[in-house]
Amino acid sequence: MDQVKFSREVMHIKDRGSRHLSQETVKKLIHRSQEAKKQAYSPYSKFRVGAAILTTDNCVFTGCNVENACYNLGVCAERNAISKAVSEGYRNFTAIAIASDLDDQFISPCGGCRQFMREFGPNWDVYLSKPDGSYLKMTVDELLPTSFGPEDLAMKKVFDIPNEY
Repeated sequence: MDQVKFSREVMHIKDRGSRHLSQETVKKLIHRSQEAKKQAYSPYSKFRVGAAILTTDNCVFTGCNVENACYNLGVCAERNAISKAVSEGYRNFTAIAIASDLDDQFISPCGGCRQFMREFGPNWDVYLSKPDGSYLKMTVDELLPTSFGPEDLAMKKVFDIPNEY
C-alpha cells in the first residue's frame, strides 16, 4: 500500500509501482492538484489552476496560477510547481497532475508549460483532470510531439561543419 507523510510543504508518496503509479497514488496526486487550485490568484481570468508534481524520489510539490495586472507576468500552476521542485534540488519527475474548474473537458497545459515540462524529459506522465477526479493520462511527449529539448542543443549545426575553402 502507499504510505503518505506530510512535511511543511512537501508531501511524500511511497508508490511501489515505480513507473506505473497505483490508482491510489494517482488519486492522491490529483487531490493535491485540486487543493493547490484553491490557492490560485486569478482575479482577472477567474480561471483557477492547480498542479502537483511527483518526483522520482516520491516527493510532491504543488503550485497554482498567479496572475498579474501586467498579464504576461502571470505564472501558470505547472511552472510554479516545477519551479518549486527545482528550487529544492529535484530534476527528475514521474508525473504531474493538473486541476481546474472545467467540468465538461479535461484541463490541458498551455504551450509554454508543455515546453517547460519537456525541459525535464519527454517520457513522464501528465494527468489532465476534472473537478470530479476523472482524468486523462498522457505523456509529455504526447502533449508536445517532435519537441525541442536540452539534448537538441548538442546536435550538429551548420557552423560545426569544417570550412573546406
